[in-house]
Amino acid sequence: MTGPLGSMADVQENKSDAISLYLVREGDTISEIAELFDVTPNTIRWANNLKGGGLISPGQVLVILPVSGLQYKVQKGDTVASIVKKFGGDTDEILSFNDLSSSSGLTVGTTLIIPNGEAQVIVQAPTKPKSIASKASGPSYQGYYARPISGGIRTQGIHGYNGVDLANSCGTPIAASAAGNVLIARSSGWNSGYGQYVVVGHPNGTQTLYAHMNGIVVAPGWEVYQGQILGYLGTTGLSTGCHIHFEVRGARNPF
Repeated sequence: MTGPLGSMADVQENKSDAISLYLVREGDTISEIAELFDVTPNTIRWANNLKGGGLISPGQVLVILPVSGLQYKVQKGDTVASIVKKFGGDTDEILSFNDLSSSSGLTVGTTLIIPNGEAQVIVQAPTKPKSIASKASGPSYQGYYARPISGGIRTQGIHGYNGVDLANSCGTPIAASAAGNVLIARSSGWNSGYGQYVVVGHPNGTQTLYAHMNGIVVAPGWEVYQGQILGYLGTTGLSTGCHIHFEVRGARNPF
């Protein structure tokens, strides 16, 4: 890893296949930095978990990948083929760029660079939250929470800690229901039956929980935007089939 870099000339001289660090200066924009390093603006946004338009400020240090694409931490059961299916890219390029052979397996926890890969985002139309009092289940923030998976069916209504079960095929992306910060991301263990699970805290004071996951791709402290992929549908913990147990804590569960 190289950087932080001191000047534009330094950037040109230090270009390599290594990940670089860039120190943001007054007046810098993501587009200009991307052009400087010959990567796409989204490559910088994804590598630094910049939500929305991706605001940056002087003094901030950005991670810059050596090619357009994204980083991915290998999860149990991953193969190069399954990673290509999730994020796109080319199998041969991934193998070559990460010094892998077609016959070698992937080591869990290893961080790979996926040239030309794209982060998956479930796009939701923005709506203005409206709070409605409800003595039975707390406030209802209409339009605030997006459905955490696309498609599938609800297999169980409200149960547990204000949770519902939404089923679909294993490997279906699970997205943040609303913007916030990752408070918990447990990628192993029974965890009281939740299995692999994530908890996100939201600006309105509520929390959402996503359980029975497989392949968590976020970590505690990450700032996530609505629709950002947290991981994938699984059947870990106390589960009899591929589904997500989705809880809303502090407000009515709209699903």
